[in-house]
Amino acid sequence: MTRFLVIAIVVAVALTVFAVVDVAFSDRLRVRGVPKGVWVVLIVLVPVVGPLLWFFIGRGSRGGRNGRGGPGRRGPIAPDDDPDFLRNLRIPKPDDETDKS
Repeated sequence: MTRFLVIAIVVAVALTVFAVVDVAFSDRLRVRGVPKGVWVVLIVLVPVVGPLLWFFIGRGSRGGRNGRGGPGRRGPIAPDDDPDFLRNLRIPKPDDETDKS
């Protein structure tokens, strides 16, 4: 029983430390619910439940809602999906040989 208790304490401390470091290094735009400082206090004061709440509720996805750079922002994935890149392809250059007949 003592071995189980020691293992449980080590896991709880490791989970708490990992969650605090994750909060500290996460972008403030990724944090959901309450500010980062409140998350740190919650994680430290409620040892096992606090980190679990952070990982399941407080931490947003890496790239925002759709994984592409920000909450709700949709950006180009590849150059051929970038409107500016495609627009530059259609502009004839002054030294372009293909437009001369």
